[in-house]
Amino acid sequence: MEKISINTTGFNSEIFIGENWEAVSGLIPENKTVIVTDDNVNQLYGVRFPKFPIFSLSPGEASKKLGVIGTLAEKMIEAGIDRSGFVLAIGGGVVCDVAGFLAAVYMRGIRCGYVSSTLLSQVDASTGGKNGVNLGGTKNMLGTIRQPEFVICDPALLLTLPQQEYLSGVAELIKTAIIGDKELFELIERNVDKIMSRNQELLISLIAKSVKFKGLVVSKDEYETGLRRILNFGHTFGHAVEMQKSVKHGFAVAAGMKLATDFSFEKGYIGQDEKARINDMLKSFKLIDRLDIKEDQMEKLVLHDKKKTGTDIHFVFTQGIGKALVEKIPVGEVLGFYKRYRDKK
Repeated sequence: MEKISINTTGFNSEIFIGENWEAVSGLIPENKTVIVTDDNVNQLYGVRFPKFPIFSLSPGEASKKLGVIGTLAEKMIEAGIDRSGFVLAIGGGVVCDVAGFLAAVYMRGIRCGYVSSTLLSQVDASTGGKNGVNLGGTKNMLGTIRQPEFVICDPALLLTLPQQEYLSGVAELIKTAIIGDKELFELIERNVDKIMSRNQELLISLIAKSVKFKGLVVSKDEYETGLRRILNFGHTFGHAVEMQKSVKHGFAVAAGMKLATDFSFEKGYIGQDEKARINDMLKSFKLIDRLDIKEDQMEKLVLHDKKKTGTDIHFVFTQGIGKALVEKIPVGEVLGFYKRYRDKK
């Protein structure tokens, strides 16, 4: 088991990697606690949950909306949860987003912690404190930053994940490697088969590397005013793909990473060899599918991106494996690249 501390202004969050998830009983209050999960996780593990009220969501992005937050808050009032209360999330990225948002706004903020049950959540979503809900067709338009007191990342929970859900997490692992950890990229390159077979020892190492990198970034820039923007590599196009095609987050980000990589090559930030290595890795995990979003649809979605300021957008490029560059460029330049990309197909 490895423990990683993430220190932000006035707060310390502990990430336990390789810990048995049932050890969470020793980390939460003895009362005034509620559990937020989803129906899939509840069915698999609910009988082993700590004995507190369980609020179970429908799985998927449809639960990330304000109406769900309001309903959960009403249930918390009924359960007698006051400002000394605690929200425990047991689930993946959607569950952690909803639980973190709820904890941030209920009575102006109460404590929370996570048991992260998906690879996507373990390597990315549950670390850093960002919580968001969707508004209409725009992803994570409403959000908070609320650091959990702890996150437990038990790789044994990943053994029950459907394959597509697991691969969705692999995509975010690859993203971390591209933007900040060349050694992690090489480790993934050498171990495709072990990753696909969900080797537990290897997963602990991969998750720890990803969390350490993200923790370093978040500690320096909790509120995404500068450095933290690099974590959005692949997300400008990726969020558009996710909302338009209703695919899993990691697959959408993989499509966005391919576009961002090709855009980086076009601008001269990387050479052909590195472009090929990145695209080959995405293909090796079968993360790339045909992208067929029309230009006018892409424009509409990109124009709603949170990273846009006026007519410009903070776009994340790769300057080589392990190195990212955030550049403020006109939205028209992003859309112009996408048109050229589609014209080549």
